[in-house]
Amino acid sequence: MSPRLATMRTSPEQQVEAFRSPSPWWRSAVVYQVYLRSFADSNGDGIGDLAGLRSRLPYLSWLGVDALWINPHYPSGGADGGYDIADYRAVDPDYGDVADLEALVADARRLGLKVVLDVVPNHTSDQHPWFQAALTDPDSPEASRYHFAPASEEPPNNWQSLFGGPAWSRTPDGRWYLHLFAPEQPDLNWRDPAVAADFEKTLRFWLDRGVSGFRVDVAYGLFKDAELRDNPGKYSPTLFGHGPEQAMTWNQPEVHDVWRRWREICDEYPDTMIVGEVCLADPQEVALYSRPDEMHQSFCFRLLKSGWDTEAFADGVRSALDAFGAVGAPVSWVLGNHDKDRQVTRFGGGALGTARARAAALLMLSLPGSAYLYAGDELGLPQAVVPDEAKTDPIFFRSGGARAGRDGCRIPMPWNDADGVGFSPDGAADPWLPIPTDWSGYAVSTQTRDGGSMLTLYRRALALRAAHPALGSGEATVETAGDVLTVHCAGDDETVRCVVNMGTETVLVRTTGTVLLASSTSVRQSAGTIALPANTAAWISED
Repeated sequence: MSPRLATMRTSPEQQVEAFRSPSPWWRSAVVYQVYLRSFADSNGDGIGDLAGLRSRLPYLSWLGVDALWINPHYPSGGADGGYDIADYRAVDPDYGDVADLEALVADARRLGLKVVLDVVPNHTSDQHPWFQAALTDPDSPEASRYHFAPASEEPPNNWQSLFGGPAWSRTPDGRWYLHLFAPEQPDLNWRDPAVAADFEKTLRFWLDRGVSGFRVDVAYGLFKDAELRDNPGKYSPTLFGHGPEQAMTWNQPEVHDVWRRWREICDEYPDTMIVGEVCLADPQEVALYSRPDEMHQSFCFRLLKSGWDTEAFADGVRSALDAFGAVGAPVSWVLGNHDKDRQVTRFGGGALGTARARAAALLMLSLPGSAYLYAGDELGLPQAVVPDEAKTDPIFFRSGGARAGRDGCRIPMPWNDADGVGFSPDGAADPWLPIPTDWSGYAVSTQTRDGGSMLTLYRRALALRAAHPALGSGEATVETAGDVLTVHCAGDDETVRCVVNMGTETVLVRTTGTVLLASSTSVRQSAGTIALPANTAAWISED
């Protein structure tokens, strides 16, 4: 057990009370992640924008999600897909303006959809006015808002950038500055009170415009070791996130007070929430960020980072339910996002990867808690191959091409089978990333006409999840038998089993229940048994 569990500020009685409270929307919401630049282009410049997203809101309502999370929309230096922000209280002109965002929020509300924004408190753009002032004058108040070190032959310590290479770069006058990501993303110094005060203004600015909360980038960052001591181990994060080898750069105890303050601010605005990106190896440490007085949720990346394996998936589900249950928080399940290869490709590619992605979708949507869907996963999009000359991701460049980067999961959405797949108006500029020639086969218009498509599966699953409270809101228990993973989801009036065959042969599942939905049309039910093919999942109502 993590030693920090002993320092939790919430008592067991408070944790139980959190479960008993009326369930707010975010505890079981299905949230659709929109990579804004790639979703829908309204003006023909080849870049997705707020007006384009606004025009596609009816699609999200039709699909059946509860909320949308928009990746950064702010003015940016363009070094890391918008995660290098130059102005936190504005909209990048490529995407529109603040009035466009307000109109989007209003339209979404009329459709019953919540809007969640991305916020990036760990670092800014090097084009941010604070950093520019700090470069000009080392003694300026703005300089204390970043991590600078005096000129020397070697960097101040052994810290490494997540994008490759040292985490320190030189200023023109020879000083060192810290960037745990790209050099264009200098890390903020959260020990300066001016940083916290400015971010509180940012939260209120957007909450006053009707947004329903924030996804917090690098929520386990912000504070660093005050003495800038070396990390104890070589930079080699574990499969599931950072561990003790990065003890000086991540997960400092002071960061939890930031989330307590942000929670207080959100509590002033009804029905709002915060979900954090917490990439730590220990699920108990991740769950601490979702204690009742901190963030409402913190992402669980276990399924996102697990291979297609029965025990790996079972352990991912059990460990998350145990860790988050201990603090009275729902689990926020993730199978895909803008930082990882597409599910279809991760699970083997082609027909095999597609079958597994379909089964994984039913598993995730059955689990208690919220589910985060990445735009395009409902279409079964594979990871696209992007030519080197078209790549934009700093990971590719910082690694000297050794790492492919994340462009392949950020390709524009295919809406129809016309030239340009409906991403932009006719006669538009080339899209910001090249669209594969076979993308029209995955288009929304094509899949809505196909009763067996991935899109149809997602829509049916979301409708059933809404109609059967045991799915998404029930009490879950997990068991395995060989290659079969079963999750029993118990509601007040019904139990639904999600059975996943992760093996290579058809298995017979004994049941007297009814199949609500299966990920394959090849599932067959006869008296007392269901024949479940390999790489297939089924929801079975037992009552």
